[in-house]
Amino acid sequence: MSFKKPVHVFAICAYKESPYLEECIASLLGQSERSGIIICTSTPCQYIEDMAKKYGIPYYVRDGKSGLGEDWNFSVETAVKKMGAELVTVAHQDDVYKRDYVKALMNAYSFFPDMSVFCSACENIDGEGKSISGKAERVKRLLRSPLRLRHFSDTKLIKRAVLSLGNSIVCPSCTYNISVTGMPLFKENYRFVTDWDALLRLAGAPGRFICIERPMIAYRIHSGAATKQNILNHNREREEEEMFLRLWPRAVVGILMHFYKKSYKAYN
Repeated sequence: MSFKKPVHVFAICAYKESPYLEECIASLLGQSERSGIIICTSTPCQYIEDMAKKYGIPYYVRDGKSGLGEDWNFSVETAVKKMGAELVTVAHQDDVYKRDYVKALMNAYSFFPDMSVFCSACENIDGEGKSISGKAERVKRLLRSPLRLRHFSDTKLIKRAVLSLGNSIVCPSCTYNISVTGMPLFKENYRFVTDWDALLRLAGAPGRFICIERPMIAYRIHSGAATKQNILNHNREREEEEMFLRLWPRAVVGILMHFYKKSYKAYN
């Protein structure tokens, strides 16, 4: 029997013993339309290996020190080289993907095969899976509004507009069309703005950004998240300021950072 390569693959980036990994896996296996699934890690442990075995998911280990860009690039490249994927979602182990995520993705791809990035709105949940205030997401939705002009969403102006006042695109909701974006996708010198940097570079390249303004994922905000650690060590602040300086004069950046840092309170 020949192996049929999946068009789309979820590449789960797994770290250590996350209590949310199994819920993430269940949400991917429960999709209304099937996709390939792999688990990739740079922190191999019996827990992750057992989860992979339990659900019959291919498991790949990256040698070397953990790093966001390095780990995401490994996940994408593994999905392409081992599974033959054209579309890759770097699935975050803490998050839950809604049942029709793949259905919405493939529908968008059928209409816009030139899309480089697919993304969606999100629901915010806490560590127990309960919905929490989505004030930051409401702001992001407003900033993403230019993408509603889908027939112009392949233009540099529109794509950069949704990234100019901060990264309004929900990172774990993103699927990348590798035939358009190429590889590697991510720079390996960042620890927080890795996705924002990649999106900004893709905004200047051929390809369309497609956003579904329905919550297709549940994004988990909890004390153990990497985002929280990047706030505590001020890395998030440093890297976000660097990104803004690529887009605006320093005087404007100071004003933007004043307001932008208020969003950090969501992790307090």
